[in-house]
Amino acid sequence: MTDIAPLQKFVRRATELVERHGADEAALFADLEPLLKDLIRTDGWLPDAYRQPHPQFYQQYLLHADPLERWSVVSFVWGPGQKTPIHDHRVWGLVGVIEGAETGTSFVRRDDGRLVATGEERLERGDVVKVSPTVGDIHQVANAHADRVSISIHVYGGNIGAVARAVYDPETGAEKPFVSGYSNTAVPNLWDRSAEVRAGLQRA
Repeated sequence: MTDIAPLQKFVRRATELVERHGADEAALFADLEPLLKDLIRTDGWLPDAYRQPHPQFYQQYLLHADPLERWSVVSFVWGPGQKTPIHDHRVWGLVGVIEGAETGTSFVRRDDGRLVATGEERLERGDVVKVSPTVGDIHQVANAHADRVSISIHVYGGNIGAVARAVYDPETGAEKPFVSGYSNTAVPNLWDRSAEVRAGLQRA
């Protein structure tokens, strides 16, 4: 049975940070980044159901959404060679690689609306990168491996599957609205601590 205690701990602490810092993005990044790095040091906490690839499409599995939709955490699972369209987020986000590796190409829009690539970054296991309208929000992400799965854990400043965002035409820069949704219809049960409580009663 998967021990999801690290995810429980992350959710509790992330919720505390969101409540403490509110809209202070810099403070959130400063405190959340080491928290996410600690979470992705191991991968045994991530249930098998939320690490499954699809033969055609990358998968976005919701792991937890704050009840006030102030933040969410998801696992992205990339089959060999899979990649996103060029897209934005419109909220703050942190992305940490927990298995395999990813490449990210960042873009800015010129005054005429066309996109200009500003750089490519490779993320290995344990690496974390920031996104937001403040620090840079348009990018394309791909599995760096052509022969195996890669997985990343994403934390966003909203219920990302329900955020109205955009994908971009790589030639013209034209925006097309989209809402990503999620690949799963059920989420991990973080709050069944009955076994822990029973064990405590037996020791008493």
